[in-house]
Order: sequence, then structure tokens, then C-alpha cells
Amino acid sequence: MFQHLSLQQLSSRSISSSARRQVDNMVKEKQKLFQADNGIPVHLKGGAKDAILYRATMALTVFGSGFVVYELLNAAMPKKA
Repeated sequence: MFQHLSLQQLSSRSISSSARRQVDNMVKEKQKLFQADNGIPVHLKGGAKDAILYRATMALTVFGSGFVVYELLNAAMPKKA
């Protein structure tokens, strides 16, 4: 019984004494940003980071597709021994 109470006190003490950060609710600002009718596609409205991620994804997709076609052609026409 004593161990149960001490464990309960220890757990509640560590949680309640932890430092709490105040986090601002940014949902309204993000909604305004993404719903604005400014001609920018939604996947690029996040800024420069979104543009870099988009370009990297497209580059990897094009490279991967080309590599798959190369390997398929290589497997379809094996070298003669």
C-alpha cells in the first residue's frame, strides 16, 4: 500500500512540476495562408521549404523512373556470353 502511494505521488509530482511552454495557436493564420486565392498551388503555399521539398521529390521521381526503365531494358536484353 505504501509503495503504491509513493509511486502515485512521485508520478504526479514529476508531471506537475515539469516546465510548461506556452504554445500559440497558429491554426487561424495557417488557414488564412492556405485558403488565400493568390494563384499559388496549395503544395507550395508553405514557402521556400515546400518548394525545395517539391523539387527534391520531383528529381528523385524522375531519376527513379529513369533507373527503373534502364534496368528493365537491361534485363530484357541480356548480354550474350
